[in-house]
Amino acid sequence: MMRTMRKPVLTVVILITLFVLGSCGKKQQSPSPVTTNGAVSAASAVVALPNFTVLVKKEGPAVVNISTTQKIRREHIPFPAFPGTKQDDPFYEFFRRFAPGETLPHEFRSQSLGSGFIISQDGYILTNAHVIDNADEVTVRLTDKREFKAKVIGADKRSDIALLKISAKDLPVASIGDTSKLEVGEWVVAIGSPFGFTNSVSQGIVSAMGRSLPGENTTPFIQTDVPINPGNSGGPLFNLRGEVIGINSQIYSRSGGYMGLSFAIPIDLAIKVKNELLKHGTVKRGWLGVTIQDVSPEHARSFGLTKASGALITTVGKDTPAARASLEIGDIILKFNGKELTDADDLARTVADAAPGSIARFSVWRRGAAKEVVITLGDMETDLKTLNKPRPMDKETAPDKIGLTMHELNSGERQMLRTDGYIVVDAVDGIAAESGIQPRDIIIAINSQPISSIKQFRTVMAEVGMRAALLVQRDGNMIFIPLIGK
Repeated sequence: MMRTMRKPVLTVVILITLFVLGSCGKKQQSPSPVTTNGAVSAASAVVALPNFTVLVKKEGPAVVNISTTQKIRREHIPFPAFPGTKQDDPFYEFFRRFAPGETLPHEFRSQSLGSGFIISQDGYILTNAHVIDNADEVTVRLTDKREFKAKVIGADKRSDIALLKISAKDLPVASIGDTSKLEVGEWVVAIGSPFGFTNSVSQGIVSAMGRSLPGENTTPFIQTDVPINPGNSGGPLFNLRGEVIGINSQIYSRSGGYMGLSFAIPIDLAIKVKNELLKHGTVKRGWLGVTIQDVSPEHARSFGLTKASGALITTVGKDTPAARASLEIGDIILKFNGKELTDADDLARTVADAAPGSIARFSVWRRGAAKEVVITLGDMETDLKTLNKPRPMDKETAPDKIGLTMHELNSGERQMLRTDGYIVVDAVDGIAAESGIQPRDIIIAINSQPISSIKQFRTVMAEVGMRAALLVQRDGNMIFIPLIGK
């Protein structure tokens, strides 16, 4: 009986197995789920990765390698007894330290690499300003291995854009795109020379638009996850149509190499800078003369605004366009020539984009009401140079009664130091030194009285005497320092 039962059982097992396998095969061959309108659902759609070969073949020849040479002078000691000693000789360092001889100037060359791209058939090239900064000689190498000495037409450090020119004709030219049409999530391609490996191609997507980086709020950077490394700087960032939509400029890194965050300068900004460099040799930018911060929801409630937008003024520099138009600390700038401003960076970029000397209308929120303010914009570079000139009348050349030698900060210094204070300590002696005040301390207040000038400081000190605690800003921190009386 046992033997006669095994065959039917085995047959059933085989049939079940075949049924299961057949069902699995049918599931694998079943069409992707569709929506009611026949479109493939997002969850099941299969998206093919883009092919960049056509783009690279077409646009790659317009990408160039840029090498720079800088002459640096150092001091060295010649070796009379060993005149043929070379720097790579193992005994060079020994003889340099111990052999007799007088110190003489020694010149050597420092080299660096970067990328760029051709924008005209007669040899104009765009790259980063930091690629050619302080270079004594700039060499451009094409993909066909021809090399040219390049002339620097102009460089703008603030935007990190430089324009070069080589003597050549009928060159391949990169196609220029429109950054305003770029969207987050788009595929993008970088071509450049990372670590000197010419015409290397890397790809990624746009991670964000309009990014601000520390110390630079006039450039709305394009953030991508395209692998960028030293040598890629100045190279083009393409969209899938083969159009340049940015210039690779910076990476965020703790190791010096790529860590997933790359930043490119929008091509529309780069072209505008290029035109300014061709026309003027420099870039003209509008300027207000204020320091600003974003408006938080808490600020909005405190100032009576319905939404958190605009730029809150924290300081107004002396002798600036803002001061002449009577802008005040605590004003919130909501609009520029009718355009609503989202945040402080938006205002900074909008003003910088305007022509110096142009008249602008600002919508300002002041003490619970909106008002219009008309301002003639200044010139950022010219005005800042003027404001940064030392002013002897604002400086004490001898210590006061408590041992402080101070000077008043001009608008440029206050912006650079990011302070609301007006007086900085140059030297310390006597009571001030014993109390713990240090050079470079910025005096904010005496007790609870804000101080805005050396004259006011003396007046208040005469009133309170030695019963004073100075509020100072030191290394970004605020601390009260009580004076030790005698």
